[in-house]
Amino acid sequence: MFSSKRFQARAQREINKDSFIHEWPEKGLILFESPSDPPPQIKVKQGRVVELDGRPETDFDLLDRFIAEYAIDASIAEECMGTDSLALARSLADFHVPRQDILRLCSGLTPAKMTQAVNRLNVVEMMMALQKMRARRTPSNQAHVTNRKEHPALLAADAAEAVERGFAELETTVGVARYAPFNALALLVGSQTGRGTALTQCAVEEALSLQLALLGLTTYAETLSVYGTEQAFRDGDDTPWSKAFLASAYASRGIKVRFTSGTGSEALMGHSEGKSMLYLEARCLMAIKGAGSQGVQNGSISCIALPESLPGGVRGVMAENLIATLLDLELASGNDAMASHSQIRKSSKLMLQMLPGTDFIFSGFSSMPREDNLFGGGNFDAEDLDDYNVLQRDMQVDGGLRPVGEEEVISVRRRAAQAIQTVFRVLDLPPITDAEVEAAVAARSSSDMPDRNVVADLEAAEKFLREGKSSLDVIRALAEHGFRDIAEKVLGLQKLRVSGDYLQTSAVVLAGPRVLSAINDPNDYRGPGSGYSLSSERWQEIASIPQALQPQKIGQPSTGKPQMRMQERGEARAGADPREIVIALGPAFGTAMDATLLGLPHEAVLGALIDGVAAEGLKARVVKIYSTSDCGFIGHAGAQLSGSGISIGIQSKGTTVIHRRDLEPLNNLELFPQAPNLTLDSYRVIGQNAAKYAKGEPVLPVPIQIDNMARLKYIVKTTLLHHRETEQVVRDKPAQEIQVDFPEKETSEPNRRHEMQTAQTQRRGE
Repeated sequence: MFSSKRFQARAQREINKDSFIHEWPEKGLILFESPSDPPPQIKVKQGRVVELDGRPETDFDLLDRFIAEYAIDASIAEECMGTDSLALARSLADFHVPRQDILRLCSGLTPAKMTQAVNRLNVVEMMMALQKMRARRTPSNQAHVTNRKEHPALLAADAAEAVERGFAELETTVGVARYAPFNALALLVGSQTGRGTALTQCAVEEALSLQLALLGLTTYAETLSVYGTEQAFRDGDDTPWSKAFLASAYASRGIKVRFTSGTGSEALMGHSEGKSMLYLEARCLMAIKGAGSQGVQNGSISCIALPESLPGGVRGVMAENLIATLLDLELASGNDAMASHSQIRKSSKLMLQMLPGTDFIFSGFSSMPREDNLFGGGNFDAEDLDDYNVLQRDMQVDGGLRPVGEEEVISVRRRAAQAIQTVFRVLDLPPITDAEVEAAVAARSSSDMPDRNVVADLEAAEKFLREGKSSLDVIRALAEHGFRDIAEKVLGLQKLRVSGDYLQTSAVVLAGPRVLSAINDPNDYRGPGSGYSLSSERWQEIASIPQALQPQKIGQPSTGKPQMRMQERGEARAGADPREIVIALGPAFGTAMDATLLGLPHEAVLGALIDGVAAEGLKARVVKIYSTSDCGFIGHAGAQLSGSGISIGIQSKGTTVIHRRDLEPLNNLELFPQAPNLTLDSYRVIGQNAAKYAKGEPVLPVPIQIDNMARLKYIVKTTLLHHRETEQVVRDKPAQEIQVDFPEKETSEPNRRHEMQTAQTQRRGE
């Protein structure tokens, strides 16, 4: 069977490892407007909702009943439902319509009406609406911190680094449930080290999660899952009322809580009732609002590959994020589960939340390598941190993170690992050795960590819980043994619990500690010039990535001993020897600059050109052109001085041309524009070819490395080196005769070439 090799090649691309299916509405495998979705409708009698989206009160399921009773403002419901869905959609994207007006209107809408209105928007309009509708003005980010060995020193070190990088919340989980107290403890200590002010949680079974919170080992929770159909709820042995009760239990003890939902879960569980994913998610979100929660993590979360297999999948995720904000919920907008094999696709999904900004752009950026993420991977992980920081810098957008240098990271990781080591020692827990501390400081992943005695750790963790050890014991251990700064921060969090300050919608904790939330930092976006904008200090922080170089220093001559001496011998005159090839140097060659773009030393390059000319029995004459930095004009000027009429023009960055006297400056015999592709062998053949042109013989193919990334890698350096060369131009200065002396000239020719190759290798290494 005949087949296309291009199709075969594309079939191997990462994108084609993802799953794609057509819609199947009967099974709930549809994002929008399923035939089974009810029409928007409401009826209110005596302040009670008695009909909801086509269903009378006598037929309400438990979600209808909960939503009707707790999530809809019956006093304005009929007024709000009378708004045309298209007009409502336009008001969402219109920055002239204040956020508060939208919130009032949406408080009287049913799930079907809200879904219908949002579905009128394209993704750009949804982004515009999201920028206006998120609760807190200042965006932030959340990290996962886990490892396969559940090593406390590594958890503490990773937590400290994550907060240093700007994450405002940290979430851990367990592979072995009984490790939960130690994982929570390590995260608590690490999160308050250095800049540390993050809130932390340990995602485990809800009773244990609540117990850890009551002991002060965690400060928030988001393990309360809800579903959009009654049977899906029943399968989880839950109801909206039981979830609301659990949320109240957390909040009554000063623990911040948000729920978890996301498109696709009902279809995954086989209980979609043929409804669209977005409609069912709207029901979830209204149940969350009715339960009194301040927020939600949604964005399909762990089901992401299911909606993304369908048409409009990423748009559907964006729509559910937006609906959460229409209900005035804090939004942690997914992005934590692997969304695609394709780097392009997973990044494009992220942009829908990162560009408009959400309360938490990730509900768990994997702060460690993906293989250590016990949540099942991450859309972005520790190896993507530099990419993420560059995205912030490229788009001048606040993604919640800050670039940090290696020295800063090592310092804070060591401090955190030593702090948890001390806590374990003082509380008589299985010891953390100095070797474990040092391993945690430098580790890439848990594979770099020594194994611990798992049996001893688990027994100690159970005893820790049984004895009721709490954050107060941790504070005392830290304060009395050299870590008072961390102890004071942990204590500060406990004080905030008592005051209830971080129960406010979309709360994060800043240094002080003080709380930033939708109460004291409300989103006031009303179009250009309003809402959140980067302060000059924050922009400088985002722009100052560690890998950015000072442009003034690029191309400066090395301080090493020069391998050749160049002396000017007066104005260069036209030669008369037909066997002469002029090598015309750019004005910075061998002086203001001493290496090409690739890092080849100028003495090695010039030596290779001279060798190439000599190999053809001709002689090279070196001149320096000061009047221009343009390669074509340098070569043309050299050709006017050459006895043979042939010249080699070379810029200091390595771009080279072979020119002839009778050609126009921008015409030539051969041009070698991509200096990074030229090796010393290339320059040697260029010298030979110039001589062959002078003799009228056929020329040789010049060996050039093919590198399609050369322009991407070198264009910045090219620009800066050309600026440096141009600074040396003296317009009216005539070309100068140059005497070149190689200190090792007396050595044999093979040895000299070997030394030049060695110099080339060393320069590349530098």
